Amino acid sequence: MAELLVKPRGSSGKIHDITPESAGWGYVGFGLYRLKPGEKAAEITGDREVILVLVEGKAKLSAAGQDFGLMGERMSVFERLKPHCLYVPSGAKWQAFAETECTLAVCSAPGKGGRPASIIADIGFEERGKGANTRFIHPIAMEDKDVADSLLVTEVFTPAGNWSSYPPHRHDEDDYPNMTYLEETYYHRLNPSQGFGVQRVFTEDGSLDETMAVSDGDVVLVPKGHHPCGAPYGYEMYYLNVMAGPLRKWRFKNHPDHDWIVHAP
Repeated sequence: MAELLVKPRGSSGKIHDITPESAGWGYVGFGLYRLKPGEKAAEITGDREVILVLVEGKAKLSAAGQDFGLMGERMSVFERLKPHCLYVPSGAKWQAFAETECTLAVCSAPGKGGRPASIIADIGFEERGKGANTRFIHPIAMEDKDVADSLLVTEVFTPAGNWSSYPPHRHDEDDYPNMTYLEETYYHRLNPSQGFGVQRVFTEDGSLDETMAVSDGDVVLVPKGHHPCGAPYGYEMYYLNVMAGPLRKWRFKNHPDHDWIVHAP
């Protein structure tokens, strides 16, 4: 099994390049570019579909022969403004020209082709959980939006001192409608940036049990098992999730020892 905690490679250019091959699984890919004004990133999707997420900054984007112009609004992810996102189908090329310093996430999974390149609009906002389990969600491309063949993408803001992806839950069996098999990546950011968060990835039988201190810019791989994370007092946590599997549905089960939390008064 691949190492679950992936550190960025440097501070500029393509600093994350996680592929199914490097992760040791079959579906999810995650790349991340840190670009300076005037710098360019470009890729060909091949047999994979892509959702580009402008995590921070502004860039001119084009894909599949179409010019989508200048995109991006928030200069810091912790402004909590909704992200600007672009879907790119398989068999296409995309390009990004940085207008400002920008952070561009490249979320990928197997594509079937036939969809047009398009801006993902009408991104919602949700508050989830209660008490110290409260977090705030931008569901970029979840199953209620027919915007992708395989990809499920969302971003989450967890206030300082709170838990997230909690109670612990898993989606590692292809048993729809009870559960769906979905691989997942977490791209973490912390505010202030010198902070740290904690993420545990573990199975009920104990065959996998890793607890990691995550720093600003790290990625955690979730091949199976439960995967809660926590933000210490004083440090707000953001993460961008990418999920994919054989079925574009998100069905999960909470850990049986901790499911009571959902039903507590």
